[in-house]
Amino acid sequence: MSGHNKWSTIKHKKGAADAKRGKIFSKLIKEISVAARVGGGDPNSNPRLRTVLDKARTANMPNDNITRAIKRGTGELEGVSYEEVTFEGYGPGGVAVLVETMTDNRNRTVAELRHIFSKRGGNLGEAGCVGWMFNKQGVLTFDMSVGEEALMETALEAGAEDIKDDENTLTVITSPSVFDKVKAACTSKNLAFIEAEISMIPQNTVKLEGGDAEKMLKLMDDLEDHDDVQNVYANFDIDAETMEQFA
Repeated sequence: MSGHNKWSTIKHKKGAADAKRGKIFSKLIKEISVAARVGGGDPNSNPRLRTVLDKARTANMPNDNITRAIKRGTGELEGVSYEEVTFEGYGPGGVAVLVETMTDNRNRTVAELRHIFSKRGGNLGEAGCVGWMFNKQGVLTFDMSVGEEALMETALEAGAEDIKDDENTLTVITSPSVFDKVKAACTSKNLAFIEAEISMIPQNTVKLEGGDAEKMLKLMDDLEDHDDVQNVYANFDIDAETMEQFA
């Protein structure tokens, strides 16, 4: 399991998301608006919108906020137009980092991200420098209490590619095309997930310890806290105990 996903799960369990709810809502509003602009405002025919609406409801975003965000995306309400830009770079120890952003000012965003990378011992790279190291896949994370056997039977029958035991969690990996099907199958069997998203999974990982591990986790935190950043993916491997300390 990628370092990003372990880090995300640990922070979720510690309630870090609640502490930054206002920022989370802002990021979700951007994502909903862009999804509606690209694929239309009907979640039944727009899988991307359907997925982000699930995330918004999990975060307890009010329905009025969701409706306004969709209408801004479809042009029914005026709003800022955001551009989707993915940046690539390297963290401490040569870790590959992908940063997905939605921005109304690309020059501002790139300057600020370059500063964050530099401050934490990394550097922003050229387009394509690390993207090839990641594969787009569906990822559903479950608490161990759901039961590995029940999860395996349901997920694999629905088309999942793999199930991984990550000590405290179970992770289901799917292709993007069957992600919704697997998620629906798990929900129908009352197998509640902690998180469900289309993610970028690294093909290999880089083991980090000591100072490099600390700098990498601080880099993740700084990037995730940036207003224009929607998702951060990285191929670090840091032990769970160290990640717990910095979550």
